[in-house]
Amino acid sequence: MIRLLVGILVFAINVVYADRPYPRFYVLETVARVPYFSYLSVLHLYETLGWWRKADWLKIHFSESWNELHHLLIMESLGGSAFWGDRLLARATALIYYWIIILVYMVSSKSAYNFMELVEGHAYASYDKFLNAEAEALKQQPAPDVALQYYRDGDLYMFDEFQTSSANVFRRPKIDNLYDVFVAIRDDEMEHVKTMVACQQPTAQISLLSPHAMQAASTLKVELTAKTDAVELSPSK
Repeated sequence: MIRLLVGILVFAINVVYADRPYPRFYVLETVARVPYFSYLSVLHLYETLGWWRKADWLKIHFSESWNELHHLLIMESLGGSAFWGDRLLARATALIYYWIIILVYMVSSKSAYNFMELVEGHAYASYDKFLNAEAEALKQQPAPDVALQYYRDGDLYMFDEFQTSSANVFRRPKIDNLYDVFVAIRDDEMEHVKTMVACQQPTAQISLLSPHAMQAASTLKVELTAKTDAVELSPSK
């Protein structure tokens, strides 16, 4: 069922938008945000009912949706949402997938995360193909202001929070032109894939923390180890 849902989405985007890359990416990013909204909705419901509280997962999924929002803003700045038909299709599809993923997540969170792993994998491949085909043209165009603010000049805390595979080494993309922007977006999609894979692991509910939480825990562990060593080495009275 998950592969069917992904297959329908990928087929529709690839066929309808075969020769229109920016509208295609606009639709893709509009729909790609939705599963993270679904995860957050269910997690808030569980916490409200007192069934399960996982604040770190709320941070991770919100930062993922924040990342996808900025991908979407970049595509809008490039004219991807100019035609009303594209906006209608994207939002109608997003609404349908929102409710589907809520139901899937409540039945099997692993399946819902597998859905997003496949969608983000497709997004990575799409951006990579686009970069290889349009590299020279993209390098001649300036980076949109929204991309500069998100990747380079703004507060990068939320940018770090979804990258669970590199908690101690935060990415800092180079953004000099439009090519660099698409490289950063492509690499973001792979980070989402890695995070979705991590969410499917049997021990994820215990072991998966947000990057800054992992960094803080690592720092605390080092400090406690240093204090313990200092006590053991100090002369006894």
